[in-house]
Amino acid sequence: MILGCNFGSVAHTDMYNNLGNPAGVQGPNVNPQPNPFGNAFYGAGSGLIRGGLGAYGEKFLGSSSEFMQSNISRYFSNPQYYFQVNEQYVRNKVKVILFPLLHRGHWTRITEPVGGRLSYKPPIYDINAPDLYIPFMAFGTYIILAGFTIGLMGKFSPEAMSMQFTRGLAGWFIEVLLLKGLLYSLGGGEAPLLDLVAYSGYAFTGLSLTLLARLCWSYSYYALMPWMSLCMGIFLVKTMKRVFFTEMRSYEKHSSRQHYLLLFMAIAQFPLFFWLGKISA
Repeated sequence: MILGCNFGSVAHTDMYNNLGNPAGVQGPNVNPQPNPFGNAFYGAGSGLIRGGLGAYGEKFLGSSSEFMQSNISRYFSNPQYYFQVNEQYVRNKVKVILFPLLHRGHWTRITEPVGGRLSYKPPIYDINAPDLYIPFMAFGTYIILAGFTIGLMGKFSPEAMSMQFTRGLAGWFIEVLLLKGLLYSLGGGEAPLLDLVAYSGYAFTGLSLTLLARLCWSYSYYALMPWMSLCMGIFLVKTMKRVFFTEMRSYEKHSSRQHYLLLFMAIAQFPLFFWLGKISA
């Protein structure tokens, strides 16, 4: 009985398959013949697309790298340039910062041909070149002397040191904005940002000397602070006038306005110095 049922089901299945494929009629071939022309066109088209995209990508990356390099050199210059100093440069530069009226030499920077264009010599060869070694060392000395002053007041704490550190950075930032705004208002050209950071950071040289004198004799603070403010103002006026002289047309066009803004920059050193020299816990 079971064999009969199985035989019937097999026969039914064979009959169903025979109905799907009648005798003498072959089913369609499921494997199409390859088209050599289509493959050739496809290979050529993909090659052209890849070549075009590759050329466009190289052009885009090349222009992007040139744009980034030009803007970095324009605003930030080469950081290593600002640390090419020696002992003689540091000693002479500090004299110029603290006693600018005694500087009998010129204030212009020395140029040299590099790669077919003129470039400024590093600080080790030019006393008028900006550097970042003195500003960073002066800022660190300023923070240390401020900590000693707070300790002598009996109010030393991490919070007090953090507040003094923040005040120093804020004063440095304000000085940079002051110089940047001066250049922008007169259209005196684009100075590298690190140049402005260096010029602004020289203020901590006079501030450190004032705090050191205050530790020795408290009343010397009131005599040295106005003097250091005046010296820093004169130094910045001499320096920024040199920057403006590189753009002669801008200087001739805004000569009277430039004098007023330079005077304002020099006067602004007094409240800024007294604010930075205020040590409080």
